[in-house]
Amino acid sequence: MTKKQLVSVVDDDQFFRESMRRLMRSLAYTAEDFASAADFLASPRLAETACLIADVNMPAMTGIELYRHLVDAGRAIPTILVTAYPKDVDRIRAVNNGVICYLRKPVDEEHLKRCLHAALTARRAR
Repeated sequence: MTKKQLVSVVDDDQFFRESMRRLMRSLAYTAEDFASAADFLASPRLAETACLIADVNMPAMTGIELYRHLVDAGRAIPTILVTAYPKDVDRIRAVNNGVICYLRKPVDEEHLKRCLHAALTARRAR
């Protein structure tokens, strides 16, 4: 039996976190959710995270800042950013800096599946 890959969800919206965790599990991934970037960074699950889904707009540290922090620390994790307030300039900057996908909430499940596949393929390629 192969080990399920861990998808970590970081979002300050509890409803979104829980729904994403359920969706990830229904897609046969292991899923953990975190209310903040600080909670995720302090987690023992950080090292085993195969894909990160993070909200762009969170207090203290945004999803974009979390991604940059991970990259700068040498812990680049394939990342999908989600936001209820998309901005083209943020999307372009994020994708140019290596983010796999930048998605609008509510997230389209089929688009998310394609992004997950791209993220996990990118992880295996590293």
